Amino acid sequence: MSSKSAKQKILDAASTLFYNDGISNTGINSITEKANVAKMSLYNNFATKSDLIICYIEARHQEWLDLYEKRKVQIKTPLDGILAVFDAYQDHAEFAYENGFRGCGLLNAAAEFPAYSPERLAVKNHKDEIEAILASHLNQLIHDAERAKELALLLSFILEGSIARAGLESSSDKVFAAKQMVQSLLEQEVSK
Repeated sequence: MSSKSAKQKILDAASTLFYNDGISNTGINSITEKANVAKMSLYNNFATKSDLIICYIEARHQEWLDLYEKRKVQIKTPLDGILAVFDAYQDHAEFAYENGFRGCGLLNAAAEFPAYSPERLAVKNHKDEIEAILASHLNQLIHDAERAKELALLLSFILEGSIARAGLESSSDKVFAAKQMVQSLLEQEVSK
């Protein structure tokens, strides 16, 4: 007998199917079949598919935060903190996905929803939080709030581009390359 609750089984199944097949392409029957639960169990835990989707987005966000938390223990300098963000993305790309890495699950999800929808807003909030993490480390590194904000935006663009390319190639190599470029860029920035 599994120790996971029906709710967790449903969320795990939905997470795998949403990432592999897309949210729109994943029906309730597929989720309950993969979770090995009755359809009523799904509705007892999630009033609507939209509620399940929001939980999926929140779980993906927390998954990344957990990866970053593991990397934070190695941070000794502000530069280490910035590089830890890239390391957490690389860890994310190297996870053993059922059908291979296809890029950021949150951006994949956001692409399925209209502008200004709650789902897209939840993804935007996640990306904003990562940019804020970068900005906080940059503020400690360069002590110029305006420049730190500008660089945080640049680094978030580099990060997102690297994860998109990693998804296309099903490899974390582009995230690693981006990390190396960012390290070089910031070392030059600090030595000015």
